[in-house]
Amino acid sequence: MNGVEGAGISADDRGLQYGDGLFETMGAANGKVRRLAQHLARLAEGCHRLGMPVPPSDLIEVDCARVLEGLGTAVVKLIVTRGPGPRGYAPPAEPTLTRIVVSTAQQVSAAEAARPLSVRICETRLARNSRLAGIKHLNRLEQVLAGAEVREAAVDEGIMRSTDDRVIAATAANLFLVREGRLLTPQITDCGVAGVMREAVLRQAAQLGLETEVGDITLVDLESADECFLTNAVRGVRPVGSVEGFRTFGPGPVTARLRQAIEAAEE
Repeated sequence: MNGVEGAGISADDRGLQYGDGLFETMGAANGKVRRLAQHLARLAEGCHRLGMPVPPSDLIEVDCARVLEGLGTAVVKLIVTRGPGPRGYAPPAEPTLTRIVVSTAQQVSAAEAARPLSVRICETRLARNSRLAGIKHLNRLEQVLAGAEVREAAVDEGIMRSTDDRVIAATAANLFLVREGRLLTPQITDCGVAGVMREAVLRQAAQLGLETEVGDITLVDLESADECFLTNAVRGVRPVGSVEGFRTFGPGPVTARLRQAIEAAEE
């Protein structure tokens, strides 16, 4: 925390008190965070939205290197809060940021990475707020409640909708559909997170000449899709094999093509 190994967080830290902060969950291999520049760009956007100073990127890079020492494939979580402050919701005029970086070793077999996921449609909805859409703020109670639904159903993930019934994302991943060779993904304008891997997939799709549409998606679109896959910065591109009580998907050539292209770009 703040460059000090094993340090504790203050009880009056606003991240603990109010969820006043941001986080990034990042994949890493061979001591380096994948797509670090994109993660830091989203973090900076989040800081601007919340009216917080942007932490120096060189300090974050040093922290990441330290927590990755001796690890191969790993997950790195970066948390930035507005720091300690007095009681009350109003933020301090000159905050002292708290910076936390934690790593966890991760080993995923090729077979597991390619295994089609089972998902369910969650009842928990995502509230709409354009000021918070796209960024990874610390307020994740909607995902916590949806995560409980996923656990109870014994599936891999849950698809979440907005309060006006649009399909937005999974609890910890962005969602893509393929219909007649065209790639579709929900627009992130009033809820959801604009994922780093989502951005990479959209960029890769353009390079492969795939027609792409970013817009509103409903359960009708999910039902009529030929393929479905989820993306996040840690797990990459994961095919969806079944939606509980809704439908199943067979192996998808577009999903496989994008997955291979993303993995090749990371080598």
